[in-house]
Amino acid sequence: MRLSALDVYKKLLNEDKLLELEGQIKFFLGDVNIIVKQKDVVGNIIQEWLEGWLKKRCIEYSPSENTQMPPDFFLNPDDKTSDLLEIKAFNRNASPGFDIADFRMYEEEIIEKPYMLNVDYLIFGYDMSDEGIVTIKDLWLKKVWEITRRMDGWALNLQVKQNVVHKIRPGVWYSNRPGNIPMFQCLEDFISAVEETVYQNPKTHENAATWKRNFLESYKKFYGVQLNIPRWSDIVDKYNVQKK
Repeated sequence: MRLSALDVYKKLLNEDKLLELEGQIKFFLGDVNIIVKQKDVVGNIIQEWLEGWLKKRCIEYSPSENTQMPPDFFLNPDDKTSDLLEIKAFNRNASPGFDIADFRMYEEEIIEKPYMLNVDYLIFGYDMSDEGIVTIKDLWLKKVWEITRRMDGWALNLQVKQNVVHKIRPGVWYSNRPGNIPMFQCLEDFISAVEETVYQNPKTHENAATWKRNFLESYKKFYGVQLNIPRWSDIVDKYNVQKK
């Protein structure tokens, strides 16, 4: 059976009633077995669980061999440019703490493979009780621009160490509380922020003059569509901190 990412999302919620289920993580070694109560292992386990779920439901997929970049799964094994699924998970009692991608790898990858921008992110918001009971509180299906935002001093929310850019980090896409920075409204605005970050980042600054042109040519060649990417300075005010 072949399903799209949206089909997988709906099947998990509506048929398998994911938000009503309870689970545990158990570890066996010799004659000792325990229930794992460390929350930081749950995210990786959920990705493995999802692969087991795909197998059990006889849903076609192919795992990615590149663990450093999205996607985790190709839902169309015959065409690895479409139906791309990335799994993310985080403790629902805290802000999302997962990485989206290494920035430098990502800005190069979307020029070489513009279809990477169409990856579907299946995001699990989980909880673990003191007794080790795991429940899924929320499940989202999002595109990359729907879960990313800017940050102070940078056009993208990033992990930055000693002025060196490392990972692209998510925002809090599920809350409109005052003080939050809005997520990007569209693909074009997200690309504008990527271009600005290429310019801002000392390690990629020298590529800034040609980055957008190269991206647009690649995107048009693949999709047959000419995108109109705004200048970051023209749209930055849309992404100011939300007020009361």
